[in-house]
Amino acid sequence: MRALTRGGTNQPLAVLLRRLNPVLRGWANYFRHGVSKDTFDYLNAFSWRRVICWLRHKHRHASWKLLRRRYLPGWRPTEGEISLFNPCTMAVTRYRYRGAQVPSPWPRAEMSVA
Repeated sequence: MRALTRGGTNQPLAVLLRRLNPVLRGWANYFRHGVSKDTFDYLNAFSWRRVICWLRHKHRHASWKLLRRRYLPGWRPTEGEISLFNPCTMAVTRYRYRGAQVPSPWPRAEMSVA
């Protein structure tokens, strides 16, 4: 995330969002099976801050009002049809099985008591 937003202010916002969204979506898909709602909230705030800092660096002399009007309809960085992925929209699912309840594909060997 930091490597993608560190430089490259000569590219448009849409290119940056096309590079960031698969990373955010993949990370959220991988970690959605645990207790990760707070982590998704943190990742959402972190990614939003990084993109806003990138925009402020790109447009050094533009006011916050101008940047907000141009790039932030509804407070999500957007250019055209592409907007920053929100990890909080990912459904967090818990594990289906716990501990010894995890099913095994092999039949259980019955132990005979002699």
